[in-house]
Amino acid sequence: MSSMMMGLDEASTMELVDAISRIATELAERAAPECAAACLQLTESLAAATDKQEAVLAGLIGVVDSGREVQRWGFPSTQSWMRNRLGMRDARVKERLIMARQRHRLSEVTGRWASGALSYGYAATIASAVARLSDEDCAAAEEILLGMVDQDFSAGKVASFGRRIRDVIAERDGTEAADAHSRRGYERSSIDFTRSLDGGRYVKGWLNPEDAAIWDGTLGPLAKPAGTDDRRDLSERTAAALSSVLSGGHKATKVTVICNLDTLTGGAAPARLIDGTPIPAEQARRIALSAGVSPLLLGRGHVPLYLGRRERFASPGQRQVLEALYPTCAVQGCEVPGTLCEVDHIKGWALGRSPTEIDQLTLACGWHNRFKHSNAEQIQIARNADGRYVYHVLPPPDGATVNATGPPSKFSWAA
Repeated sequence: MSSMMMGLDEASTMELVDAISRIATELAERAAPECAAACLQLTESLAAATDKQEAVLAGLIGVVDSGREVQRWGFPSTQSWMRNRLGMRDARVKERLIMARQRHRLSEVTGRWASGALSYGYAATIASAVARLSDEDCAAAEEILLGMVDQDFSAGKVASFGRRIRDVIAERDGTEAADAHSRRGYERSSIDFTRSLDGGRYVKGWLNPEDAAIWDGTLGPLAKPAGTDDRRDLSERTAAALSSVLSGGHKATKVTVICNLDTLTGGAAPARLIDGTPIPAEQARRIALSAGVSPLLLGRGHVPLYLGRRERFASPGQRQVLEALYPTCAVQGCEVPGTLCEVDHIKGWALGRSPTEIDQLTLACGWHNRFKHSNAEQIQIARNADGRYVYHVLPPPDGATVNATGPPSKFSWAA
C-alpha cells in the first residue's frame, strides 16, 4: 500500500488530479466489502464524490473546447478528441460537451453541483433542457427546474418536465419519438406540414427505406459541420442542407449502391451503401432506379484505376473505388465519412513520388489533409494487410506530450 501526504491548499491542480488518480487506482484494486449495508453507504459517498469530479471535468473540457488546443494535437474538434483520447461514446461526449458549454449560463446549477448539493444527473438534465434556449429563457428554466429538485422530484421527473419546456423546439426539429406505426415501418413515405403563427412550418413525416437512402445520400454530406467552429447541432445543419437542395444550391449530391452486376440484373446477392449498411438485393434494385443514385460495380475492367503522374486529380471512377475502400478518413480514429473526404496522394503528388494510381491514393478529410502536409513529422503512415492505408497522428514535438500508445489517463508534461 502506498502512502501519500499533501497539503490541499498548497497543492497544484495537477498534483490534486494525480492524487485522485492514485486513490482511484488503489480503490479499483480492492475487493468490495462483503457487507451489503456498508457497500450501499460507500456507493452513495463515492457517487457524490464522482459528481464533484464531473463538475471539475466540465470546467476543464470547457477550457479545452474554447482554447482550440486539440487542433495542435491532430484532432479536428473537441468531440473527436473526447471520443478518441477519453474513450467516450457519442452520447457521453454530447452530454459532457453540453455541460461544459452551458455551465457559464447556469450559475446556480454550477455552484450547487460543485459543492455537492446537486448530482451530476440533475445538472446534466437541466443543461440539456436549456441548451437551445435564449439567455432569458435559460434563466427562467433554471429557476423552474431547480425548484422541482428542491421539491424532491426525481431526476427522471425533472427530465420529463425539461423535455416539455422544449416541446415547441422538439416539434419544429422533428425530434419526437416515432409512433408505433412508424416503428413498424411504412411502405409509403409521408410528410406533413403545419404552419405556425409566425409564418414558419412544423415538419413531421416518415421515410421508407428507399427514400431514407436518398435522404441520407443527399442531405447527409451537406449536413456535416462546416468546420471546427461550426457549433450548430445536427438538426440545424440538416435544415440548412435541405434548404440548399430545395433552392438548387447544390447539384453534386449522389447515393452510391455498391453491388455486383448479378444483383442489378436479378441476382440475390446483397448490396451495401457507402457507410456499410447492408441492402437486400430487391431493395438495392429499387434504389438504383432512383434519380441521383449511382451503382458502383466492383472489379470491372472498364473502371479507370491507373492514371499515372500526368494527371493530378483522381478520376470519378477512382473516387468511387476509394469511397468503397475507405468508409471514413484514413486517419485512425477520425470519423468523417469517406464521401466527405478529399483524395490524398500518399507521398504527395507534387513531389513526384506518388502517382495518381489507386494503390497510391487514400481519402483524408479536408482538415487532416491540410494537417498532414503542414505537419508531416506528426503523421505516421502504415498499410494494413487488406491494403488500406492508415495514418497515425503523433504528439506535437514541443510542449505537453501524451503517451500515444498508452491509456488516455497517462500524461507526461515537458518542463
